[in-house]
Amino acid sequence: MPSGAPAGPDAGARAGRAGTARPGPAADDRTAPAPDAPGSGAAPETRSLALDGASGVVPLARDFTRQALYDWGWLPAATAERRAAAEDVLLVVSELVTNACLHAEGPEELRVVRGGRVLRLEVADHGAGQPAPRTPHRAGRPGGHGMFIVQRLCLDWGVIRATDAPGKTVWAELAAPA
Repeated sequence: MPSGAPAGPDAGARAGRAGTARPGPAADDRTAPAPDAPGSGAAPETRSLALDGASGVVPLARDFTRQALYDWGWLPAATAERRAAAEDVLLVVSELVTNACLHAEGPEELRVVRGGRVLRLEVADHGAGQPAPRTPHRAGRPGGHGMFIVQRLCLDWGVIRATDAPGKTVWAELAAPA
């Protein structure tokens, strides 16, 4: 959806929060809050990839994320459920990075954060627009499905505005496979 386009009536329906902005970090802290690691006792682990000015950013972001999933034991997938979870993560990365390319002057950075039962994807960009699922969603038409896909596959998603410069971070959280 073009940046700055109005959100439809169901844009925030999922979990009552999808697409809503959460309070941003302090001006000198550009990292969005990491997911909790309930019951694990382990601190979240973050991987970052600079994308500003890079070419082929969508496959680059997917390959980077795929490697993190291998390192964290999501891949190779032992079950169909685990394989589907990894494929969902890679699809959401593709959609977030593509949206930054098309509607937000390009992505600046991808962050993949593993914490307990949640995997968080963050794409920072220089754009001022507000991503939102296209409403009404038209399944048979090309284009405009990115944020609809993110909304459907993720536990939650939102936007954190940069406080010290133009831009934002679009984040999405997915459940870790059982």
